[in-house]
Amino acid sequence: MRREYWRWVVVICCGMAAPMVWASAQFAGQALVPPPPPMDFMLQAADGSEFRLSQQRGKVVVLNFGYTFCPDVCPTTLAALSQVRTRLGAAAKRVQVVFITLDPERDTPERLGIYVKAFDPTFVALTGNAEHLAQVRNLYGVIAEKEMDAGISPEYLIAHSAYTYIIDLVGQLRLLFPFDMSIEEMSDDISQLMRG
Repeated sequence: MRREYWRWVVVICCGMAAPMVWASAQFAGQALVPPPPPMDFMLQAADGSEFRLSQQRGKVVVLNFGYTFCPDVCPTTLAALSQVRTRLGAAAKRVQVVFITLDPERDTPERLGIYVKAFDPTFVALTGNAEHLAQVRNLYGVIAEKEMDAGISPEYLIAHSAYTYIIDLVGQLRLLFPFDMSIEEMSDDISQLMRG
């Protein structure tokens, strides 16, 4: 098994002329210049409600793609995002962390809900049918590939890109946070986006 799968480089392709990804003096994360037009999608939340991205306008949305059986990248990322919310204090009310499953076969709504709430009660977990989930992955250029390995339990892992996607107050994808970005840097970048 490739233990370094989180180092994959994600290619951003949004079904349009792809924006360039730049290091920025303003942000610690990778800025998209120019940012793509606002995108929308609808998936099912773990509690059974409908989640539509466009209804989150006025908040910074922090999108992360993963799965509950992930042994390292996903729990590490969600734990870091919980610490980011703590660091933001009262301003965290304007931040919504969203976890989208890459493994709908095993990630039942109930399992997803329990998983994300263990990191932070405000986190939202999303699922859907395979087609809808693939459409959302394609919007963000997310790479995900099932890896079978008879020597592990459970039966398979999913190698996936490990970026976190930051959507600003008006719904534009503005930043990519790599896996190794610090809590302080993530907090500072999100704070800047909340100031407009």
